[in-house]
Formats: sequence, C-alpha cells, structure tokens
Amino acid sequence: MAAKDDVISGKAWDDFCDALKHAGNQILRPEAPSDELSRAEGYRYLTRLLRIGLEMHLEFSDPDFPGFFLPSHETGKIGADNPDNLYYFAKINGANDYVIRGTRGTVFYLSIGTQKGGYETNGKMEQTGFIDAANIKMDAEGRFELILSQKEQPGNWVRLEPGSNAVIVRQTFLDRKTERPSQLKIERVGSDAAPKPLTAERLQASLGNVAKFVEGTATVFANWAQSYLPHPNEIPPANQAVCQAAGGDPNIFYYHSYWQLAEDEAMVVHIPRIPECRYWNLQINNWWMESLDYRYHRICHNQNSTQLDADGGVTLVLSHKNPGVANWLETAGHDRGTLCFRWVGAKEHVHPQTRVVKLNSLIEEKRA
Repeated sequence: MAAKDDVISGKAWDDFCDALKHAGNQILRPEAPSDELSRAEGYRYLTRLLRIGLEMHLEFSDPDFPGFFLPSHETGKIGADNPDNLYYFAKINGANDYVIRGTRGTVFYLSIGTQKGGYETNGKMEQTGFIDAANIKMDAEGRFELILSQKEQPGNWVRLEPGSNAVIVRQTFLDRKTERPSQLKIERVGSDAAPKPLTAERLQASLGNVAKFVEGTATVFANWAQSYLPHPNEIPPANQAVCQAAGGDPNIFYYHSYWQLAEDEAMVVHIPRIPECRYWNLQINNWWMESLDYRYHRICHNQNSTQLDADGGVTLVLSHKNPGVANWLETAGHDRGTLCFRWVGAKEHVHPQTRVVKLNSLIEEKRA
C-alpha cells in the first residue's frame, strides 16, 4: 500500500526528481572542467542518461517480455561509446530461457554477451556469457537462432547465471555507408502471456532505478576520467579488468586517456605497426567520456578510414585546425577531453606512441 499511496499522492515523483537533482553533483566535481562548454555538455549528459535510464528501467524493464533498445547512440552516450558501433541492450532474468532470432547482415563484427550487475547497483556489468559471429552457426542467408540459458544447449548458445540481468549486442562497422546491420529480436522461451498492467509498486521501483542509474553511471565514468589526469596526451593501456567489469567486450584490448591541447598545438599518435587483428580504432571524447559528435565531425578513425605510413604503421593527428595531413581528428571545439583506442582480436597489442607538437610544424612539413 505504501507504493500506491506514494504514487497517488505524488511523493514517488517528488522523490524521483530529488534523486535526479543529486546526480548533478557529478558535474561539479573539483577536477572536472568548469568552462561553459564542459558544464553545458555535462548537464546535457545527465539528460541523455535519463533518457537511456527510462528505456532501460521503465519501458523495457520487464525481463519476462524483453526487447532490444539502443543504450548508446548519436544523442545518448555512455563510457566512450564507439562511433563505429550499433549497440543493442535487453533486460533479462537469469532464471528464464531466451531466444534471439535474426539475420547476420554484413556488418563487420558482431558480438552478443550476457551480463550481471548494473551502474545503478554495484557500478559493474560483469560478463556471464559471450559469443561472436565467428562462432555462430547460420544458414546460407545468414539467419540464425541463439539460445540464452543456464543449461547448455546444442547449437548456438550463450550461458546465463542466476544473476544475469542483461544482454548487450555490439555491431561494429568499418563503413556504415556500405554495411548492413544485423536484424535481431529477443523473446522469452516457454511463455505466451501478455504483460500485466503497470502497478504503483513497479512504477516506483522503476523510477528509483532510473535515478540510481543516472547518478551511478555519471559517477563511474567521472571516476574513470579523473584517473586519466596523471597521463595527459599519452595513450597507455587501460586496466583491462576494470574495463571488463564495466561491460567491455572480451575480444577488445582497451586504452583510455586524457588529452588537452592549446590552439597552436597538435597531438601526433603513431602506431609503429598494425598487428594481425580483426579491428582497431581511435576515438576522441569529451570529459564526460561521450564520443564527440561523429555525425558532423571526424572524431574517429579505423583501419578502413586511415592512410598507412610508408613503413606500414599509422600516424593520426588530433588538433583544433586541419593541418592538411592524413588521418586528421577534430577536437570539435573542445580544448580537452578523453579518448579511447581499441584492438579487437589482436594477436599482440602494439602500444600507440604520442607526442605534442606545434601545429605550424605539421603545416610546414606538409608544404615541404
């Protein structure tokens, strides 16, 4: 009866709004940039997390009737979202069995994993099962079925644990203009019931989880950004255990860092050689670990979009203005932010080398 009374009286809504207000403290952390752009993007970031949280914990929250939604996209971004990715997410219950049906499409890389935890609870999204398209059996037209369950099944199967509560799908494009994404649907196995009407108890619980998700997600990645401050304009390997505990793809080796450049500076990123791998990319983010607006700015490069050096390596350049060199990355009006580099399925991990130079020196080299 308490939930019913709280919803009818409006207390549930007031509590939700108060909890959202508290999340704003993450934008005011002392180490966070205080310039106009960073603060404006920070508060916009919270509204984006709110939209994602409402999808995750209200509209698509019933694990008996799951559906895929987009947890990161062009205007909603979490934790160095990959601009080359199309993400799907569904809420599940590890006690149930599920089936994913779909077609492979032509997207370059496809992975499907189950997870437990959440940024709204323990700040983690730990893997409980995983498969990628290289190990999925399909028919001649790329159609397949994939079972998710605790008990191992013949054919395509991904493991669930009792605590599994989510499925995440990553589709990675080398070229979005030419590749077709997979088409996927998820449903619970062995149930043909319809969802029950919304109750006050469910609404109150969902709103509480949404508010916790907004603050929890903002806190996790504010902590990450703060941890990069000791190595500005460098790209050291990230703590892979931390990345995986936050929902990373096990095929990926991650690098995260912080960059800051004056108007007359450029960061040169050199990868001495490209090892055998399935995919790599470098992306530029703002302080809040949102990829910069890749709809209108070149803020990401992968092996399909870069020009190789004469020796087979790759050199990329981040600067405010285009120096007229190959593989330029834009700051898109930012003077600082975070960045992410990935190797996917690499036989070895060749670490990127960086140096900061005057922009004019690159322009003069180009002219020479």
